Amino acid sequence: MTGKKHNWLLYALVTMITWGIWGAFSDQPDYPATLTYVVWAISMIPCALVALWNIRFKLDVRRKSVWLSMGVGLLGAGGQLALFEALKYGPGYLVLPMISVAPIVTVVLSALFLKERVSKLGYLGILLAFVAIVCFSLSGKTDESIKSYLWIVFAAVVFISWGIQAFVMKLANNHTPDAESVFVYMAVSAVLLIPAALAMTDWSVPVNHGWNGPWMTFCVQILNAIGAYTLVYANRYGKAMIVAPLADACAPVISCAISLVLYAHVPSPAQIIGIVSAISCVLIFSRE
Repeated sequence: MTGKKHNWLLYALVTMITWGIWGAFSDQPDYPATLTYVVWAISMIPCALVALWNIRFKLDVRRKSVWLSMGVGLLGAGGQLALFEALKYGPGYLVLPMISVAPIVTVVLSALFLKERVSKLGYLGILLAFVAIVCFSLSGKTDESIKSYLWIVFAAVVFISWGIQAFVMKLANNHTPDAESVFVYMAVSAVLLIPAALAMTDWSVPVNHGWNGPWMTFCVQILNAIGAYTLVYANRYGKAMIVAPLADACAPVISCAISLVLYAHVPSPAQIIGIVSAISCVLIFSRE
């Protein structure tokens, strides 16, 4: 896969669409969350092979490239494992809003250390992206109870990890000659954490091995992997302080649209505001 600088939005749109479809169907498979992580890590392998094919298997093996790219993967995958722990102790309606605004970390780090700048209209787009993110994260169920305030600690780990991840992804892209190498090392780091996910699994509960278990999970998670792949390209050619909030803000719009068609799910007022904000920020960023 090749691309020019002005194609960053196209790659970001592919990420939004694949993550949107993934979000709409991610609750369908009857499979434990930790084992879903294992399947997701495995689904990264086919995409990594495509990446290697694109660069004729000439992987960048310079030490700094390896460490930065592995750091991207470990921050993302490690944050995912921390999210499982956060949801054990606290309800999703508290955990998800806290971690959803992780791109604010990316924006601050990119402005301070990468010296990224956007126009005044661009800053409005970033603001609208955060409005959309918050609106979607606040529109879930609120009938869960708090088991322990440890959820705050684990949610904070996710918030920091995912916020830094997008920043490090930009650093890796700046240092590495191709985006494909960055993604391959991301896939490797995800696979390396599979033993941790297996250790966190409650094996006392029966595991569904049928079609709507691991097989359906793979079909859903491969969309997540594809979105991560194109996100690396979007981050390479675009500004991290724009790409990160844009991807997180707009994917739920696709999920909401699919839910409306398939499940006759009527968007809540918060979701409607989120949809309008997300579409508006896409239109603004298309002019950046």
